[in-house]
Amino acid sequence: MKNITVYHYDAFSKEPNKGNPAGVVLDCDFLSDYEMQDIAKQVGFNETSFLLNSKVADHKIRYFTPGHEMDLCGHGTMAVIYALVTRGVIEFKSELTIETKAGILPIKIHHSNNEIYITMKQKAPEFVEFKGSIDDVASSIGLSVEEIDKSLPTLYGSTGAWNLLLPIKNLSSFEKMKPNNLLFPSILNEIPKASVHPFCLETYDSNADFHARHFSSAFSGTIEDPVTGTASGIMGAYYAKYINNDVNDVIELVVEQGTEIQKDGRVKVNVKKVNSTYDIEITGNAVYVKEMEFQI
Repeated sequence: MKNITVYHYDAFSKEPNKGNPAGVVLDCDFLSDYEMQDIAKQVGFNETSFLLNSKVADHKIRYFTPGHEMDLCGHGTMAVIYALVTRGVIEFKSELTIETKAGILPIKIHHSNNEIYITMKQKAPEFVEFKGSIDDVASSIGLSVEEIDKSLPTLYGSTGAWNLLLPIKNLSSFEKMKPNNLLFPSILNEIPKASVHPFCLETYDSNADFHARHFSSAFSGTIEDPVTGTASGIMGAYYAKYINNDVNDVIELVVEQGTEIQKDGRVKVNVKKVNSTYDIEITGNAVYVKEMEFQI
């Protein structure tokens, strides 16, 4: 048996037990894929992040839900980098790179008002047409089809993880959402492992541009992700492409998420048009919560 220390951080918040919980495991080169998956299952968070050595970047990070490995995770990245800096594992530097299954991505670290903020660049955005039933998608999260905003496209998007972006007319619909995640693969025929990400332009916080919830893939072993970095990134590209495509400069957006499950958090998204695509960056923070021990 091996004893494994897992550090619990909450990302996209400075208040413990708000934002999105992430498990962080340091020095993971001695762990097998099976062992990392086992740890993530025991931890039970939407993602647990594992830090490894890299030959092509400053660090390598792998991300596991309780059910499977993810190519990229926004809040898991925030948690790892925050742990590295605040635990003194690395000397403070303003820039570094991480190796992920979504590619090698640049990270920027900066201080503001005695707080550490982390900016990560994500993959170039991709969109795929959703050809399925909007009625079925609405029903799978407990809504009627009349609550879907059909003036905007429902489609898959990814900056490292696939989500079905589902525009909702009114903020009031979010409180009554009840997902049946097991239905998702039969509805999401094009990308059965995608999550469902309903959002709207009406917000609780006057400083926010989007309100969202995130219902996990049926294969992830979880129901809802409280505050989702990768989905927030692709929403930034969605905004630039489908909502306000006249803007050629940098767009700065704020996404609020987690309100309905008492995990309120914020993700800042920067979108810059570059030729026919967009550069996407998200910025967030984190807070240490506790240390946990598991056996494998």
